[in-house]
Amino acid sequence: MRSFTYERATDAQAAIAAGSRAGARYISGGTNLLDLMKLEIERPDHLVDISRLPFKAIEELPDGSLRIGAQAANSDTAADSRVRSRYPVLSEAFVAGASGQLRNKASVGGNLLQRTRCPYFYDVTSACNKRNPGAGCAALGGVNRIHSILGASEACIATHPSDASVALAALDARIELLGPGGASRVVTIGDFYRLPGATPEIETVIETGEMITGVVLAPPPPGRQIYRKVRDRASYEFALVSVAAIVAAEQGRIASARVAFGGVSHKPWRSREAEAVLLGQPATMTTYRAAADAAMKDAIGRGHNDFKIELAKRTLCRTLANAVEGGKGS
Repeated sequence: MRSFTYERATDAQAAIAAGSRAGARYISGGTNLLDLMKLEIERPDHLVDISRLPFKAIEELPDGSLRIGAQAANSDTAADSRVRSRYPVLSEAFVAGASGQLRNKASVGGNLLQRTRCPYFYDVTSACNKRNPGAGCAALGGVNRIHSILGASEACIATHPSDASVALAALDARIELLGPGGASRVVTIGDFYRLPGATPEIETVIETGEMITGVVLAPPPPGRQIYRKVRDRASYEFALVSVAAIVAAEQGRIASARVAFGGVSHKPWRSREAEAVLLGQPATMTTYRAAADAAMKDAIGRGHNDFKIELAKRTLCRTLANAVEGGKGS
């Protein structure tokens, strides 16, 4: 690990001033950043510790929304009674991620800013446009079993690793950002992440010096909420495919539906196509399969990950059926 300087921020504006300098990075739980620094993938000159800033609270807002502070631990958020009762899809997604020890340390804001677990990104001897813009993408012709099937480009086919972001996409979460000079803005999670295009190294719309201060959830939508994660082993593993579904059925028909996928793209993938197919249709496997086909109509396999297309379809069908029938995700 290269040498670096460190400071513990005492207030938000001091942190932003320090974090706006060239070579500076914010650190909270550090569960991803420190690993990347050890491998010399991330090489910050200065770390600004924001873990003690007053952004840990989970609080109800006057309009019935719930605001989750960016420094709230993943485990605390998953266990919060309001999250568990009103937004169970988010609680399930947090519990599905990493280990209990990591969830105790990792922050909500940091979870959203995780970097890909593409092995070529982690291997500094391999070509990777995300790590070294212009170098190429070794995954295109390599072992790409875990890689994107939606929204990828010839510059990058990496996937985003966060479980929570998938649930937040289904919940239409809003991300609060604070920047230099006290400037604040709110970005929907659908606009927060960028697809790779020609610049896969630019992963979000966060600008220099900005930090996430909170995540706001609107009052919960109607219907049952389920997060299902398909992975190679039962714990401490990233998703091959995951689905967050919120479905309400009345008299045997789908009254409302929200669907988001994880493990299939550079960002959490909200499928408006699947939602449109489901709305007003009979709650049957035929409808679920039609929605799955719509969700994956633009999917592209790269060889080793061809299986993901059918896996995503089957995972969505199972999740929708469980949501309508009152089953549980896994």
